[in-house]
Amino acid sequence: MGIKYAVVFVFIVALVIIEKESNIISRMSDKMMQRQTPPQTTQSSPDYSKTTTNNLTALDMLLSKVNASEESRTNQTEERREEELQNGGRKNILLMATTRSGSSFMGEVFNQHGKNMFYLFEPLWHVQYTSIKTYNSSFLPAIYRDVLQGLFLCDFSLLEKFLSPPPQDHVATWLFRRYSSLSLCEEQVCTPFVKEVFERFRCPNQQCGPLNLTLASQLCLSKQYQAIKTVRVHQLEMLRPLVEDPRLNVKIIQLVRDPRAILASRMVVFSTKYQTLKSLVQDGQVPENDEEWKALQGNCDNMKRSAELGLSQPRWLRKSYMLMRYEDVTRNPVERVEEMYRFTGIPFSPEAREWILRNTQTTQNADDFFSTQRNSSEQAEKWRYSIPFTLAQAVQRLCGPTMKLFGYKFVNDAKMLVNKSVSLCEDKTFH
Repeated sequence: MGIKYAVVFVFIVALVIIEKESNIISRMSDKMMQRQTPPQTTQSSPDYSKTTTNNLTALDMLLSKVNASEESRTNQTEERREEELQNGGRKNILLMATTRSGSSFMGEVFNQHGKNMFYLFEPLWHVQYTSIKTYNSSFLPAIYRDVLQGLFLCDFSLLEKFLSPPPQDHVATWLFRRYSSLSLCEEQVCTPFVKEVFERFRCPNQQCGPLNLTLASQLCLSKQYQAIKTVRVHQLEMLRPLVEDPRLNVKIIQLVRDPRAILASRMVVFSTKYQTLKSLVQDGQVPENDEEWKALQGNCDNMKRSAELGLSQPRWLRKSYMLMRYEDVTRNPVERVEEMYRFTGIPFSPEAREWILRNTQTTQNADDFFSTQRNSSEQAEKWRYSIPFTLAQAVQRLCGPTMKLFGYKFVNDAKMLVNKSVSLCEDKTFH
């Protein structure tokens, strides 16, 4: 795009110079004619209309060529990216969601893929909590994007700047929920374990000490696929540079959930944070000015705006975006996860299939808020029995347009809210 405008600018400057030279020559010619021609003789002025028309025509032709060249380069980039994907090149997946929308489960279905997958659980957590003290919040989206770009290239150097305590010689003494990544618990990145200091680094089937980020980068590069789960990217548009980067081959899956269910889950898990909201609701009030209430409205607006952009399939996002409802996954977990794998171009491994079957038909950890083991068919609408009708109704007013876009039905009274025979999720296909 920069080349296009530079060429146009140079051409316009050239036109201006030509015009000035033409005017100078014209004036000189007029003076000479005045000396040579008797005063009573009328000399017609030069006709510049043809020159101007010719110049504009040339400019139009130049713009057409530049546009054609630009479009050709865009098409070549898309074709190259698609060819790399089809030929089994490295593939990156970004799972974009909001808190308490089922994103941990969705991340796990990729984490469990097998030895060819490198998975990171909420690496942007460090960016958010370190940046609160340092940067204006308006800078966060750009920082998130740059950190994600580095991670998709298996470069941890930018993330290191946000880790606390700071890594020494690229060795981090703590990483948020490291144990949620099977890759970061592999033997080759595990340093000797020191129980007194690194109790939080307890990985499945083994205990790992500090994380050597240089070794983690090497391990990442050795994998064919990478998936990152985050609830901190709120606008799909900000990911455009990543999608357009031909080195990355990024596919984005946006996970959404009924806003009423999201609020109900947050009120249970973060009970202290939602204490004021609970009190107001019990008194029959709708807390319009409550901070968490405003946050929910922001989430609804962001989900809707991003989904509308993704579903409109602009050129830069074509074949790189998928929308998935949490409720659809819980009703048909294997079928929906297989659909997501097909979208990413990654084989649906037997390990992932087995994990899904084993972890969607159990009540073993039903009381663990952060567990990924659930009876999925019961989990989808469990929220209906933990939220008062007045609050559900208030959410409907707050997030109505978002709910309509995603096919979530409104409840008209308290009986309908708890009526198991009435599903609040319409059958809907998103393309």
